Amino acid sequence: MYNLPVEMRQEATIMLFRKNIEPRCAYCAHGSSAEPGTVICRRKGIREETAHCRRFRYDPLRRTPPKPKLPDFEKYDKRDFSL
Repeated sequence: MYNLPVEMRQEATIMLFRKNIEPRCAYCAHGSSAEPGTVICRRKGIREETAHCRRFRYDPLRRTPPKPKLPDFEKYDKRDFSL
Protein backbone atom coordinates (compact mmCIF):
# COMPACT_ATOMS: atom_id res chain seq x y z
CA MET A 1 0.00 0.00 0.00
CA TYR A 2 2.90 2.36 0.70
CA ASN A 3 4.22 1.96 -2.85
CA LEU A 4 1.01 3.43 -4.27
CA PRO A 5 0.63 7.08 -5.24
CA VAL A 6 -0.91 9.35 -2.59
CA GLU A 7 -4.32 9.48 -4.28
CA MET A 8 -4.62 5.69 -4.43
CA ARG A 9 -3.46 5.33 -0.80
CA GLN A 10 -6.22 7.67 0.31
CA GLU A 11 -8.82 5.66 -1.63
CA ALA A 12 -7.61 2.39 -0.06
CA THR A 13 -7.71 3.95 3.41
CA ILE A 14 -11.21 5.31 2.83
CA MET A 15 -12.51 1.88 1.80
CA LEU A 16 -11.04 0.28 4.94
CA PHE A 17 -12.01 2.97 7.44
CA ARG A 18 -15.29 4.24 6.02
CA LYS A 19 -17.81 5.60 8.51
CA ASN A 20 -21.04 4.13 7.12
CA ILE A 21 -20.18 0.48 7.72
CA GLU A 22 -22.95 -1.90 8.77
CA PRO A 23 -22.46 -2.71 12.49
CA ARG A 24 -21.86 -6.38 13.31
CA CYS A 25 -20.45 -8.13 16.34
CA ALA A 26 -18.11 -10.06 14.04
CA TYR A 27 -15.86 -7.00 13.63
CA CYS A 28 -16.51 -5.10 16.85
CA ALA A 29 -13.61 -4.11 19.10
CA HIS A 30 -15.45 -5.42 22.19
CA GLY A 31 -15.92 -8.95 20.85
CA SER A 32 -13.77 -11.98 20.24
CA SER A 33 -14.76 -14.97 18.14
CA ALA A 34 -15.63 -18.17 19.96
CA GLU A 35 -17.23 -20.74 17.65
CA PRO A 36 -18.12 -20.25 14.01
CA GLY A 37 -21.12 -17.93 14.00
CA THR A 38 -20.80 -16.71 17.61
CA VAL A 39 -18.89 -13.92 19.33
CA ILE A 40 -18.11 -13.36 23.01
CA CYS A 41 -18.74 -9.69 23.78
CA ARG A 42 -17.22 -8.01 26.85
CA ARG A 43 -20.40 -5.96 27.24
CA LYS A 44 -23.26 -8.27 26.26
CA GLY A 45 -21.95 -11.85 26.56
CA ILE A 46 -22.42 -14.50 23.88
CA ARG A 47 -23.91 -13.06 20.68
CA GLU A 48 -24.35 -14.00 17.03
CA GLU A 49 -21.88 -12.58 14.49
CA THR A 50 -24.64 -10.67 12.69
CA ALA A 51 -25.99 -9.01 15.85
CA HIS A 52 -24.98 -5.56 17.07
CA CYS A 53 -25.63 -3.20 19.96
CA ARG A 54 -25.25 0.51 20.59
CA ARG A 55 -21.76 -0.03 22.02
CA PHE A 56 -20.49 -1.16 18.62
CA ARG A 57 -16.97 0.05 17.92
CA TYR A 58 -15.52 -0.77 14.51
CA ASP A 59 -12.18 -2.60 14.44
CA PRO A 60 -10.93 -2.81 10.83
CA LEU A 61 -8.41 -5.55 11.66
CA ARG A 62 -11.20 -8.00 12.56
CA ARG A 63 -13.04 -7.59 9.29
CA THR A 64 -12.36 -10.03 6.47
CA PRO A 65 -12.93 -8.38 3.09
CA PRO A 66 -15.10 -10.13 0.51
CA LYS A 67 -13.31 -12.23 -2.09
CA PRO A 68 -12.74 -10.44 -5.39
CA LYS A 69 -14.74 -11.57 -8.37
CA LEU A 70 -12.91 -13.64 -10.96
CA PRO A 71 -12.37 -11.95 -14.32
CA ASP A 72 -14.55 -13.05 -17.22
CA PHE A 73 -12.27 -14.89 -19.63
CA GLU A 74 -15.06 -15.92 -22.01
CA LYS A 75 -14.66 -12.75 -24.03
CA TYR A 76 -11.05 -13.66 -24.88
CA ASP A 77 -9.84 -16.04 -27.58
CA LYS A 78 -6.91 -18.49 -27.60
CA ARG A 79 -5.00 -16.01 -29.75
CA ASP A 80 -5.06 -13.50 -26.90
CA PHE A 81 -3.08 -15.86 -24.69
CA SER A 82 -0.46 -16.95 -27.22
CA LEU A 83 2.87 -15.28 -27.89
